Amino acid sequence: MTDSKKAMQSLANILDTVLNADAERMDYGFVLLVFNAEGETGSRTNYVSNCERKDMIAALKEVTGRFEGQPEQSGRA
Repeated sequence: MTDSKKAMQSLANILDTVLNADAERMDYGFVLLVFNAEGETGSRTNYVSNCERKDMIAALKEVTGRFEGQPEQSGRA
């Protein structure tokens, strides 16, 4: 397992623990996207999630729709 994959899985475990402290039910799903801003388009993004793939895709479509409805923004704060 690569170091970046281990790091992402560790972060996912931490996020899941913090967001879903009640072990009886999962309230929050998440998707963590990690990418190299200088990487080659099409192969630079990796993700980890605590939910089903179909739910993660629905969440990404929802946020993409919101972003596409907003005026152009800079990639850096």
